[in-house]
Formats: sequence, structure tokens, C-alpha cells
Amino acid sequence: MKKIFWLPLFVAMFQLGTLAYATPSTQIWNPSTDIQGLKTWHLGIDNYFSVSDNDKKPVNVPTDTNITYGLAKNLEVGFDYFGASYDPVQFNAKYALPEGDATPAIAIGGQNFGTKTDSTNYDIFYAVIAKNFKPIGRISVGYYDGNDKLLLDENGKSANSGVMVSWDKQLNDKWWASIDCASGNSWYGETSAGFSYAFAANTSVIFGYVIPNNPYAVGGYQNHMVTTQLDINF
Repeated sequence: MKKIFWLPLFVAMFQLGTLAYATPSTQIWNPSTDIQGLKTWHLGIDNYFSVSDNDKKPVNVPTDTNITYGLAKNLEVGFDYFGASYDPVQFNAKYALPEGDATPAIAIGGQNFGTKTDSTNYDIFYAVIAKNFKPIGRISVGYYDGNDKLLLDENGKSANSGVMVSWDKQLNDKWWASIDCASGNSWYGETSAGFSYAFAANTSVIFGYVIPNNPYAVGGYQNHMVTTQLDINF
């Protein structure tokens, strides 16, 4: 399966040089089958805030400033800059096919490609399929697999793969809502819910609530978090 993922990723990174990115077009946390439009740019600024007990359960999540670019038809690439961290840049790419009348949308890609071996190279590969069901909304199901030396549970044992499931729906031209979850006992496993409001055709903000599956995972987050995610297309 990883060989399938690597082909579009190598193509993207070869064509763009050093521009790629760590968090692809997502629901709240999980990668989605959405794709950045051809030759369009996306700016995202994502913040995560600990809900309570910061003295006992500290959460230190750097602000994620990210850029995504529609490099080719059905292909997006970009990069994330995690402010106030020692190795702030990570990379990603995603190839996706849109939903048809009888076929689901399909996306394959990878994210969190850091530059420090066995430190920030989480190397999470994924595949997602999604289908809209009126009036319920869009249901997405996927699978991820990452670096077994970094995606660990609280005992330092590998917890590098899992299933991703999400629901989302465009409620009207302003409001959107989503629930997503990723299984697994590493820091990547979570359940989140939230909504977004579009201030303009190209600008929206997501407000979400994130619950880690395993608050004691290595490198994980020991508290529930509120997230705000500014998204601007240009």
C-alpha cells in the first residue's frame, strides 16, 4: 500500500521542489477527500487551546501556519510551520478524485513529513473514501499508517495505524458542521466535533473540540482541547 502512496507524493515534491505540507485539506482533524483547486492557494492558521487543568495536564501545541497549493488537477501540496518548536517545518501531498453519481470520492496521500529522523518524521500515509447521502451529509472512511518509532502509546509501544471515520455537512452557504475520529493509542488518535462559519466566499473559521484517545501517549496531549482554524483561499 505504501508504494501506491509514494508515487503521487514523489511527483508532487519533485515538481514543487521544497514546497509541500503536513496537514492536508481536512475535516477538523482527519484528512478529507477535498482538494485545493488548480493553481489556487490556501492559508490556514490553526490553534489548539487546553480546556482546563493546565498546571496538572499541560498542553503545548504550537500554532500551525500552513500553505496549500493546487499544483495540478486533483493534486495539492503544501507545508506547515509549527511556531515555537525546534523543528518547525513539515510536509504533505494529496491526490484525490471527486465523487461521481455512482462512485465515491477517493483520496490518497501523506502528511507530517518532518526533517528530523525518528524525531519529527511521523510519515503518516492514508487512504480515504467519501460519499454524500442526502439529507444526512457526507460520510468518510479511511485508514492511516505512520512511523512505528514515533507513533507510540503510553508504554512506548507502536500504535502507528488506525481507522478514520467522519461525518460532515454543509448546512447552508455560511455554516458547516463535522464530527471525525481516528482510532489508535498514539497522539494521532482522537475524536473531534465542530462547525465553521464563512465570513466571505473565501474566508471561514472552524471552531472545534478535540478529545485525545490516549492522553498519556508519547508526545500526546494530556487534556481536551478547543481549536480555532482560520481558512482563507486566494
